[in-house]
Amino acid sequence: MISKVIKRSPSKTLHRRRRRKSPIKNAVATVHRSLYTCHRRLLKIFSKLARISTPNRHKGYKALRKTASTEPDIVRTLIFEYRLLPPLISPAKRTVLLDLDETLVHSKLDPPPERFDFVVRPRIDGEILNFYVLKRPGVDQFLEALADRFEIVVFTAGLKEYASLVVNHLDKKSVISHRLYRDSCKEVEGKYVKDLSEIGRDLRRVVIVDDNPNAYAFQPENAIPIASFIDDPADKELEKLVKFFDVCDCYDDMRDAVKYYLSREQI
Repeated sequence: MISKVIKRSPSKTLHRRRRRKSPIKNAVATVHRSLYTCHRRLLKIFSKLARISTPNRHKGYKALRKTASTEPDIVRTLIFEYRLLPPLISPAKRTVLLDLDETLVHSKLDPPPERFDFVVRPRIDGEILNFYVLKRPGVDQFLEALADRFEIVVFTAGLKEYASLVVNHLDKKSVISHRLYRDSCKEVEGKYVKDLSEIGRDLRRVVIVDDNPNAYAFQPENAIPIASFIDDPADKELEKLVKFFDVCDCYDDMRDAVKYYLSREQI
């Protein structure tokens, strides 16, 4: 028996071969489908994160701006403009920045002084040092008086290793909202300056209390100078400041309140 041989034309055979996808093309198609699926899932995740981390406008935050659905734009919408301080939790509060050494406390290394309130032992450059800390009279009452109406920030040019331990002792009632240390200052001609434009707050609603004029050289109109504290048990500087903060709400701009307070102090 002679079997029939069905011959296919070369063009049809080539056409069938072309329709078959190579393993490489199959893999590429699978990768594309996976990327598309991941892309859609990421969009959903980013959308949820944006809703969780962006409060309503009436609470003082700006809502994230909607952008086209491309990865770089999504990433940009999730990055807040970085400042030294996070956004205000309570937008109604004004911000008070307080220096630490010679403003709230006075510290001394060994040997121990006659009077001190507590000791901190930070490790600095591999060496443990003893700092004997004396609190300024009225500091506890001062912090409590400000806590309900103001955002309190300790802003010191001291090293974090030392200053954080001191603030821990001062802030037993958790009234201090934030802490900024030497690494948040700008060094200008060997002096540490606290640039208030970097803290992420409206300068009309900010005041800084510091015994060192160099610290507020960039924004002197926002500053209340205070006499340096060493060990005077009769010191009344913080008591006087409480009176200022009791009446500063009468001013829309804290700089006007500072100007009035300083003019009265000079009389």
